[in-house]
Parts: sequence; structure tokens; C-alpha cells
Amino acid sequence: MPAPTSTAASPQSQLALLRRLEWRVRHAVENVLSGEYRSAFRGRGMEFDQVVKYEFGDDVRDIDWNVTARLGEPYRKKFVEEREVTLLLVFEDSPSLQFGSSSLSKREALLELAGLVMLLGAVNRDRVGYVYAAPDGYQVREPVRGRGPILHAASTLLGVPPPPLHETGERKPETGEKEPADRLAEIRYPQSEIPWRLLARSAPKHSILIWLSDFPPREAPEGWGVLQRRYQTMGFRVDDPWERALPAGDTLVAYDPLARRLVTLDGTAAQRAGHADWVKRREAGFRDLFPDSLSRLVVGTREPRLDALVRFFHARMKTRTRG
Repeated sequence: MPAPTSTAASPQSQLALLRRLEWRVRHAVENVLSGEYRSAFRGRGMEFDQVVKYEFGDDVRDIDWNVTARLGEPYRKKFVEEREVTLLLVFEDSPSLQFGSSSLSKREALLELAGLVMLLGAVNRDRVGYVYAAPDGYQVREPVRGRGPILHAASTLLGVPPPPLHETGERKPETGEKEPADRLAEIRYPQSEIPWRLLARSAPKHSILIWLSDFPPREAPEGWGVLQRRYQTMGFRVDDPWERALPAGDTLVAYDPLARRLVTLDGTAAQRAGHADWVKRREAGFRDLFPDSLSRLVVGTREPRLDALVRFFHARMKTRTRG
């Protein structure tokens, strides 16, 4: 298994990656999603209100061509409850995200998913901000509007280095040293420092809060119910294939970023039972945080992230249409 990434890429390489992703996002918005992105997020009402002058940056699909031809300058249709969407991303970083059974770690895939969401907001002229939270602290970027500011914010997020794969103040075991089972069971990384109280005041009411995390089995954070009432909350997670099912066949050795050691996967009954119990508790905790199935997105590291987002928006749109 390749070693986890320990350093952040340069800002230039991050911007180059984002520009390549932006082309794919624009293609999806113009040819696949159309108006479903805003409808899925309840970004605006669809009841016609009046015709107003077209301004740079307005959606060309709203142009009223009859009025434009009659008056000789562009006018567009305005809709009741038309309002700007604010996207607030919470990226919860953790050492466990640095695991990857192939060439791509969960962290790399989750960061790409976050970048795609931010680019969707940029293409649709929304306001986009984020909170990056790690065990040693957090960073806050207030929601901004416009391609340039959002690209810069996304580049900054993608360039944040991952948390170190060691515990502060803890002794690392020597090479070949075996730690007792009770010692390994006690090894825990502190949870990321997410400023939940600050988040309750970071965006207008009814904004979209997307929490991107590994979502280990745990209790809901304090004040989560308040955030759910204030915002439209969604949870995005990336899974490695080995999380969904332990590999079958030969004995394998992998690095466990939480236990800080190499572990042997030999497919014993005890291992598979423990893995199944962990999967069950993890899924239950994820459902408790986001009871609505249309507010949860789980993507595999080997699955195209943009395709998964498109399916996510399609599903939300179809349900709203039936409702």
C-alpha cells in the first residue's frame, strides 16, 4: 500500500486541478443538472414575479427574449422568493482519512468531493465558505461569491496538510515492538475541534451546511439539533473498499493510522465479526445524524465523485417533484 501523503501540494498545482474540475462541473451543470442543482437545494422559488433588466452574471436561461427584442436591451424573468444560496462546508480532517487500500486515500477523495461542491456553488453564483477542522484546531473562511474568491478558497482548503500520524505526547512503539492488547484498545485520537457554536452564526438561516467527515461511530455533537433546524444539513462520506468488506484471499499487512502500527488482515472469524460490528455502529450513527436518506451521500474511493453528486441531486429533485 502506498504511504499516506504527508505534505500539501503547491497552490499552483491545486489551482490547476481545480480548473480541470471546473470544466467538468460546468459541463455537468449545463448539460446534465440544468436547474436541478438549485431545485435540489431549494435555492429559489419558481413562481414568476416580474421582468427586470439583465445584469452581468445573471442566468442567461432566464432572459425574456420577447421583451428583449421589443425594448432592444436584455431583460430577464425574476421569480418570487429568488434568493442567493449560501453553501457552508465543514471538512472534518482526521488521521483515519489517510488510509487507502489503493493509490487514492480517503482524504484525497473527500477533498476532491469538497472542491467539486465549491465549484458547483461558483458556477451557480452562490456564496461559498468552509470550516476546516482538525484535532489541533480549525480554520474558518467566511462565505464569498464569485469565481475567483471561491477558487482561491477551494485551493486553500485542498492545500491544507493532513494531521500528523502520531499522537502528541505519546511514545511511538519501536520497530517490531508489540504492544499489549489493552494498550492498543486505549489509543484514541482527539476529535477534530469543530466550532459548532460559531457555525450557528456563520451563515444565513436556511443555508446549506455540508459536513464532510469519516463519521466514525459516536454521539451527535452538542447543539446539532439547533443546526438542523437552522440549516439544511447534509453529510458526505468517502469509503475505502476495505471498509465495506475486508479483503478476501491471502494474508495482507496494512498500516492503521489510528493504532499507529502495521496490522495483519488474515480474515479470521474474530476480525470479520469485529469489522461487521464496526460497520453496523458506523452506519447507525450516520443515519442518526442525517435521518433523511436524501441528506446522506457515501462515495467509494474508486467511484467518480462528480457522477455521485449528479445522482445525489437527481434523487433530491425527483423526490421534491413527487412531493
